[in-house]
Amino acid sequence: MSKNMNKIALVTGSSRGIGAASVLLLAEQGYDVCINYKNNAKAANEVLQQAKAFGTQCIAVQADVAKEAQVIGLFEKIDQQLGAITALVNNAGILLPQSKLENLSAERINSLLTGNVTSYFLCCREAIKRMSTNHAGVGGTIVNVSSAAARTGSPGEYIDYAASKGAIDTLTKGLSVEVAAEEIRVNCVRPGFIKTQMHADGGEPDRVERIKNSIPMQRGGEASEIASAIAWLLSEDASYVTGTFIDVAGGR
Repeated sequence: MSKNMNKIALVTGSSRGIGAASVLLLAEQGYDVCINYKNNAKAANEVLQQAKAFGTQCIAVQADVAKEAQVIGLFEKIDQQLGAITALVNNAGILLPQSKLENLSAERINSLLTGNVTSYFLCCREAIKRMSTNHAGVGGTIVNVSSAAARTGSPGEYIDYAASKGAIDTLTKGLSVEVAAEEIRVNCVRPGFIKTQMHADGGEPDRVERIKNSIPMQRGGEASEIASAIAWLLSEDASYVTGTFIDVAGGR
């Protein structure tokens, strides 16, 4: 991708947490950014106003990225209002209440896999259609947000979530090879226990505080620390990096 091209990024699920931190850092670095959110327009607009303060073009677009028609509409709005994206951060995802596998229903499993896996595939597909030199694109970068849970399996709490992130690791590896000759780099960040609101979705808002002593660095991570790794992988400093995983997990 030419260094002179406008940098246009989509960050999915970016009304809070890691997504919001990524939006703000990318805007600070000169990217035009699309903030994607599913439900919370108020939070998304707060992030939008903060991002605009950096002087770049920013928009907020509501879309459930697990739904194909809405993903197509999301990318069309970006085309119209910002231009063809050059950077995709697949961050949107869901975490459901803690449960052992023996208590999981098919409905829950399918909902989580659709929200955490299908959404990444759909967004990658639409990004490739715009980035790939095979489609007259100028190249681009994709960063998938996985989880350290893909390595640990998260037994007794979130095996379904961990499995969905294992799928994202595989997607990253396979896709990185598939599109490497099309000027598209695909990498992955695997956060550990990060202080975000997502833990409340799982029924334990103070989870990081409970387990911090089991982390070698003795603390949970900040969303901004994940955003820094994402921004580096998107940058020209990582121009020869693809199919790579960065674990940002405090040593765990």
